[in-house]
Amino acid sequence: MTLIIASVLSTSCILLFASYHHEKKSLTDTYLSLNSSKSQKLSSTVDSLFKSMRISLQETTKFLSNNPDLTDEEIQEHLELLRNNSRYFNSLTWIDETGLVRDIAPISVGIKGNFVAGITKEVVDAKKPMLTKPYMASTGRMIVLMSEPLYDSEGNYRGIIGGSIYLHEKNVLNEILGNDIIDQNGSYYYVVGPDGVLLFHPKTNRIGDGVKGNPIIPKLVQGQSGRERIFNSEGVEMLAAYNYLSEMGWGVVQQTPVSYVDGQLKEHIQNLLLIFLFPFIILLMVSLNFARKLAKPFIDLADVVNQFGTDARIKPPVFNSHWNREADLLTKSLIIAIEAVENNNNLLKEEAMTDALTGLSNRKKLNKSMSRLAEDRQLFSLIAIDIDRFKLINDNYGHQMGDKVLKFLARTVQSNMRAGDGFYRFGGEEFILLLPDTKSKEAYLIAENMRTTIANTISPVGKPITISLGISEFPLHSNTIENLFLFADRALYQSKENGRNQTTVWVQD
Repeated sequence: MTLIIASVLSTSCILLFASYHHEKKSLTDTYLSLNSSKSQKLSSTVDSLFKSMRISLQETTKFLSNNPDLTDEEIQEHLELLRNNSRYFNSLTWIDETGLVRDIAPISVGIKGNFVAGITKEVVDAKKPMLTKPYMASTGRMIVLMSEPLYDSEGNYRGIIGGSIYLHEKNVLNEILGNDIIDQNGSYYYVVGPDGVLLFHPKTNRIGDGVKGNPIIPKLVQGQSGRERIFNSEGVEMLAAYNYLSEMGWGVVQQTPVSYVDGQLKEHIQNLLLIFLFPFIILLMVSLNFARKLAKPFIDLADVVNQFGTDARIKPPVFNSHWNREADLLTKSLIIAIEAVENNNNLLKEEAMTDALTGLSNRKKLNKSMSRLAEDRQLFSLIAIDIDRFKLINDNYGHQMGDKVLKFLARTVQSNMRAGDGFYRFGGEEFILLLPDTKSKEAYLIAENMRTTIANTISPVGKPITISLGISEFPLHSNTIENLFLFADRALYQSKENGRNQTTVWVQD
């Protein structure tokens, strides 16, 4: 009787312990992954934003170079118009080669006609595109300055066109990143500059401060990206993911308090205890009354439950009808639970290999399919597909329209592909068509049919789009999947180089 009681207690504890650690690892990995994904998306947003800001400055300098007869008043009007329309910068300035502020929008900044000094003067003297670290400007504001050199039509240096972001005032970072930045679970994100100075933070009074004591900040300053469990500068334990933006030298950090995960774990254990409490009492009473007769079935069940603490695949118990109803019910319930876990795991694996936007299989599924074909030494061709000038679609019509174009391409190709072929989203605007038992010559005809169909079909933007394609063949061009991808990508690049909207088959030199 003591042995049975100990077995029941041990089984329950093992189950709770295994469930706790499994849930803890699952929650930690989930929030690190979610934070990593959000950090990457935020980084992409900030990177795209600053590229657009840089292009805006470049277009301004180009316009001024091509219109040398503009007066200062006309240039002032142009800067005012550009600032109001783009809303990228808090102020736009033309500082000539001597450091004199010739024009500034808005004029209310009040430094027109002044000579600049310090970091601003260093930017003027550098004569090259720059993005400064945060510094205190002559106006008393903490700013970040993005600049483009201005040359006249004869190549003479005429100073810079500079766009300033006022860190302690409403700016483009607030507009892009500042909506609902603190989630209900306490997650939030912030942006740091090259020296670990805060450029964006939920606590606006911290903007401009240096971050000390946070172990990921030195890694960001050194150009690293990653995710880990850390104590932040305020001593709060966080699940943090961080991304380094190489072009600007900035870093984006997304983090979730560990206390929230611990709270979920506590709630999970409490729910488990409530679920197990009544069955445990019944089981214990039956065990005390029928110790010897119940020993074997419960020991068998304990052996199965012990498998929850390992990485091995759980084998459901073989159901043998027993005179004791509780033994039968527990065995059946455990079988159902294990089957449910297996089904959920299979569903998660399938979701992990599916692109959420287009519904196509993703790169992981593609690698798996190609590996299986390569292991069987089966002939197949690979068609790499890329939407031409997709960035312009995003820039001109917005990212939502860009997503519609990606879905449109996926539907169009799927409706024209053969049975047995596989279509995958490789990443961004690039897709892969896998053609088993197909040589590259035949794949070329299929690719051309796809290309002309796309080119002759009205896309969501109201007009046709074009695609470029590259083809490689296994094992003709390579016996390795890595090289096959490389050759298809090079062929695609050749299609781009030759003018886009065409198909190229890889030819080995």
